[in-house]
Amino acid sequence: MLKGKCVILGVTGSIAAYKTAYLASALRKQHADVHVIMTKNAVQFITPLTFESLTGNKCFVDTFDRDFKFEISHISLAKKADIIMVAPASADVIAKMANGIADDMLTTVVLAAKCRKVVAPAMNTNMYENPITLDNIKKLHDYGFEIIGPSVGLLACNDVGPGKMPEPSDLLEYILKDIAHEKDMEGLNVLVTAGPTQESMDPVRFITNHSTGKMGYAIAKVCMLRGANVTLVTGETRLDPPRFIDVIKVTSTQEMYNVVTEKAKYADFVFKAAAVADYTPAVKSDDKIKKKDDDMSIALERAKDILSTLGQSKKAGQVLCGFSMETKDMLENSRKKLVKKNVDMIVANNLKVEGAGFGTDTNVCTIITKDHERQLEKLSKFDAAVEIVNEALSLK
Repeated sequence: MLKGKCVILGVTGSIAAYKTAYLASALRKQHADVHVIMTKNAVQFITPLTFESLTGNKCFVDTFDRDFKFEISHISLAKKADIIMVAPASADVIAKMANGIADDMLTTVVLAAKCRKVVAPAMNTNMYENPITLDNIKKLHDYGFEIIGPSVGLLACNDVGPGKMPEPSDLLEYILKDIAHEKDMEGLNVLVTAGPTQESMDPVRFITNHSTGKMGYAIAKVCMLRGANVTLVTGETRLDPPRFIDVIKVTSTQEMYNVVTEKAKYADFVFKAAAVADYTPAVKSDDKIKKKDDDMSIALERAKDILSTLGQSKKAGQVLCGFSMETKDMLENSRKKLVKKNVDMIVANNLKVEGAGFGTDTNVCTIITKDHERQLEKLSKFDAAVEIVNEALSLK
């Protein structure tokens, strides 16, 4: 996801420096070109060799290091960087950056760079809450730095409070948000539904389905990475709520209907990927089975056809995407759905195809619009989401 991107990690004197090694490794797995700059205090906690082994690049400490090609290192690094993240950021280095002091390699590169800059403070709670430190952090924010607030917990000094550096996985998400994709959806509002709904039959039983929400969550993340303002309306899933997205949790189809129809009024794109609890009673001769079917039918009487409602009220310029899961006649049934529900595109898949359907990390689907059909090979749900969003953008 970060192929061709240059990430500079600044590491300062903090016990949390070891976490940055995990971040460097994660960035390399995303195919980023990673360069690490350490302060002299940082090398007391972790060695430059660790970062050199993880990144494949020389780790810089000394501004005047003579072991380099004929170029001014701090300027060349500053020019090639797509983002600089200082993590952990000590109170000392924060103070230097906030006041334009460039007396080592790290602060010199930060001052010379014009790219996105992110700072993750990590220090003793009293140092963090000192008005001087807070004022310096505010200065950095006012100068355009993104500040990732520290976590709260037990610190190395045995104090409890804010001051812990966030986990590497969290820091990676900030970097991905900023540079993983061009912001071709900046300023656009996107509404995504995901996951299953539940319909209560009685105080004990409810009807639901096998949806995991993975496809909808992937679409929401792709749109966020492309700069959109994303609202995700989700049923109950086991997935972690995605960062930088407005998440609204619902349980029933009626709740989803109420939220989605209101939020859709302001959306430029709507991706209706949720699998709402839908049930048609079977005709059975056995009275017990028929009674059970009737109970389910009654429980779903209030359930609304969300996609049809959105199609009927679709505003000018809005792109509406529905999803279709079939077991036979997939293309024929999905095309009928496209017309009947007045949507711009349908993403169809066959539950019987290997690699498609509920619970998988992959998908095999066909994108259907009024003008054409496009078959996607088996892809990860994230990669499939990229293609789905690309198609939706082409309809705008």
